[in-house]
Amino acid sequence: FIDIHCHLDHPKFDDLDKAIENAKIAGLKIILTNGINPETNRKTLEIAKKYDIVKAALGIYPLNQLAREIKEGNYPIKTEEFDVDEEVRFIEKNKNKITAIGECGLDGLDKENIGEQKDVFEKLINLAEKINKPIIVHSRKAEQDVIDMLESSKIKKVLLHCFSGRKHLVKKAAELGYYFSIPTNVVRAQNFQLMAEIVNINQLFCETDAPYLSPFKEKRNEPMFVVEAYK
Repeated sequence: FIDIHCHLDHPKFDDLDKAIENAKIAGLKIILTNGINPETNRKTLEIAKKYDIVKAALGIYPLNQLAREIKEGNYPIKTEEFDVDEEVRFIEKNKNKITAIGECGLDGLDKENIGEQKDVFEKLINLAEKINKPIIVHSRKAEQDVIDMLESSKIKKVLLHCFSGRKHLVKKAAELGYYFSIPTNVVRAQNFQLMAEIVNINQLFCETDAPYLSPFKEKRNEPMFVVEAYK
């Protein structure tokens, strides 16, 4: 089993040793943990260095939306401003320590700053092309824009994380050869059940997005639960 997308740096993982042990017992061979800003990117590298089954992806989440989620308490980390170009250079410098670039992309909940989001996303797409790494993409309520930007690039190794676009966009992305990750809340989310039906199984991965999207209500998600998505 692979958990292709999660956030092991999240403060909710104050028992990380136990979570990794649980994952191994459940049969996981790879956990891909994703950074979203300078602080989490550095923690991601540390975690991947410490645990043999953990691989790192480094990214930059839509900036203003991240600040909003931090403020709302969804991701209790620091909100310090940073130089995007400097962070892109940091990711490139660590290219031999990472499996993918991500999490990055666009978020339609922050429509007023979509131009700025596109600028940042473009830089990460260009970096993925340059260093030949897969890219893990966030596309909430901005699925059409994301597909348009990816299609106009040369990049082929694309993983659409938690893609919730309309059926025609799912089909288009699949025709472009992109991959999708089915999250653990597929156990009750009909849109992901439909995606699993219509997309070629060779283009599907499973993810937890831990500590979010748990298959069990009122229970923190963790990599071991990715088995529920595969089921």
